[in-house]
Order: sequence, then structure tokens, then C-alpha cells
Amino acid sequence: MEETAIGRVAMVSLHTSPLDQPGTGDAGGMNVYVLEVARRLVARGIEVDVFTRATSSSLDPVVHTEDGVTVHHVHAGPFEGLSKEQLPGQLCVFARDVLRTEAAHPAGHFDIVHSHYWLSGQVGALARDRWGVPLVHSMHTMAKVKNAALAEGDTPEPLAREIGEEQVVEAADVLLANTDLEAKQLINLYDADPGRVEVVHPGVDTEVFRPLSAQDRARARRERDLPQDALVLLFAGRIQPLKAPDVLLRAVAELVNRRPDLRGRLVVPVVGGPSGSGLERPTALANLAAELRIDDVVRFVPPVPQDQLAGWYSSATLVAVPSYNESFGLVAAEAQASGAPVVAAAVGGLTTVVRDGRSGLLLDTHDPSEWASALERVVTDPALRDRLAAGALVQAEQFSWEATAAQTLAVYERARSLMRKEAGALS
Repeated sequence: MEETAIGRVAMVSLHTSPLDQPGTGDAGGMNVYVLEVARRLVARGIEVDVFTRATSSSLDPVVHTEDGVTVHHVHAGPFEGLSKEQLPGQLCVFARDVLRTEAAHPAGHFDIVHSHYWLSGQVGALARDRWGVPLVHSMHTMAKVKNAALAEGDTPEPLAREIGEEQVVEAADVLLANTDLEAKQLINLYDADPGRVEVVHPGVDTEVFRPLSAQDRARARRERDLPQDALVLLFAGRIQPLKAPDVLLRAVAELVNRRPDLRGRLVVPVVGGPSGSGLERPTALANLAAELRIDDVVRFVPPVPQDQLAGWYSSATLVAVPSYNESFGLVAAEAQASGAPVVAAAVGGLTTVVRDGRSGLLLDTHDPSEWASALERVVTDPALRDRLAAGALVQAEQFSWEATAAQTLAVYERARSLMRKEAGALS
């Protein structure tokens, strides 16, 4: 076990728990990120406490995971019916409970605070000043970036969030970005100090997401009631305008109009549940499929655990990621690790995760006609598909949670160094 000056980390994930099932509500890639990094830090001998808001009275106040991560369910506001937009009103109550937990221990209990998303950053900034320890903050998504590329029918992020993010950027000792592009956005849009921005790529659990043999892949398809010769165009993620599953459905409608001979083999699984502004019209995507007359090929699948999601990726002919923005693009990374080619929008972190022409295809448009052409290329050209699948495995080798944790730990140490220098300058 490696020795480190960091002994205990307080992670703050206020608006969504790392124990929640990704793919619905507010649970997504960030949940996976927090839990996977926490697990790897624990494996290195570091104690990790995650603070999240309780969303049910049945939740135990403290949960110890099998991997040794301690999750605190903080009571702040009603358990149900509280949207993410209403959570700022519960920040004081949540912060009080976090501070109270630390106060029950000798001084210096935590060595670092790592907050995730701007709401958590507000709490993390208070804890930083109260405990005298550095604050490392991960944005995950940013209001100014989202509003600049707003999906049709989506709701803009409020000005209050932009202001709150600016405050967190100013308060953090180090800002941890997922990609070089996110680092530039922090600097250019939020006036972050370049010397306090570090880039660490998220990872992939290659024990869960891995290529299958032909025999195991055939079994995975049988288990999911997918014909062995099916052309499976998979969407996985939260159903909301930002993720743009409607772009995939419109492209499929265009594809079957062009190539009616493909219709009998096409299956379009949509694995996930409504989220964000998608909750306002939970049946909108199903209605669209019926309107486009492709409801016979579209299959809606509720969110599934990661081991089952891996089977969906392995069963896919390709995985579509048509989002309007992604800070990283964990679905694309997991799909590639499973050996599935990816067709993705050339936005945000997807331009880092997917290598155009090598592990998948990147499109700088959301035009369904252009997407239909890209889908057609992959499904009708076995040589291209095989080449992209092989390239996907090579590309996936760049991303591992072990490397993410090691680099994150180095960022923690740098944050301590920066805070010590700052303290010395003030004295």
C-alpha cells in the first residue's frame, strides 16, 4: 500500500448519491466517477467519506460500502419532490451537518475536501475555510457551456447557477477538469487561474466493460432477446434534451426511409430513464418513435446496473452518443472498452474520448440526415465496423480508474502545497 500524506478525504456530492443507479433522475456519469475514484483511493489506504443528501427516510444515516467507502446521507429538506433547482435553499442545512460530522472528531480529521458539481462546491468552500484544508473542485458540467449549446426544447440554466459556479471557481485551491477542453472553458469562461487548473481524465472499469468472445456475445444477445443478425443501434443514458436521444430516433427514421431493406434487422434499445427537463414530458421520446413510425424497432429499457449495461454494449453494433454537450462522455468510453464502435457528436469531452475514424465517427452536426448517413456507413460496411471495433479497444486503453485515482491523489498533494504557500504569503 502506497504511503501518502493524505489520510482522509471528504467528498461532497450533494445533489446525487454515488450509490444511486445511473441513468435516471440526476444520477449519471458523475455518480460513477465519485464512487470509482473513492474506491480506488480507499484501495491506496486513504479513508474516504462521501456526503450526499438523503432522498428517502429508509436510508441509513451512514453506509459503509463493500469497498470501504463511507457514505453519509445528510437530512436536508424533504426526502422527495425537491428538484435540483430547489437545492440551493438547503445548502445551509446540508453544510451544518457536514461541519457537525467533522466537529465530532479531533481537529485535522480531514486532509482535503473534494466537491463535485457547483452545489457541492458551495459547501466545500465553507468546509475549506472552517477546517483549514484545501478544496479541490470538479465541475462535471458548467452552466455557461450548457447554455451556449442548448438543445431544442431544453431549459437554460439560471443566472444564479452561473454566479454560484464563479464563486466556487474563485474559492477552490485546485479545479480538476476532465479534459483539456474543459480546462480551457474554466479559464476562458470563468476566469480561472491557469495555475490552479489540473486535467485528469475519468476512467473505465475494464473488469466490467471488456470485449466478449463470439460465444459470450451471442449469449448476451440471447439474454436480451436480440436476434443474432440484428443491427443494434444502442443509446444509453438519461433521457433528456441535453443527451439528444431524439436525434438518434430521427436519424433511424431517415435510415429506414432510405434503406427499407434494413428495417427487419434494426433494433434501437434506449437504456435509461427520464431526467432533467425530460421529466416534464416523460413519454415524449416514445411518442416521437410512434410519430416517426419506428416504434416497431425502438425498445425502451429501464436503467440497469453496470454489469448488465456491459452486456448491452457488447450486444451493440454501435453505440450512439448524440449529446449537445458532455464534460467527458463516460458512455462512449465504456462502450469502446466493450469493443463497440461509437458514433458521437463532436462536442465537449467526446472529442477526447472518441478518435474519429479509428474508434468511431464524430459528427459536428445534429442533423438527422447526416447522422443517418453515419449510421448507414457503420451498419452496412462490416470491414469498417470491425476496424472501428478494434480501434475502440485500443482507444479505451487510455482510460483507467486506477490512473484517475493516482493522478487525483497527486492533485490533492498539489492543492496542499498551494494552500501552504498561500498561508505563508498571508503571514
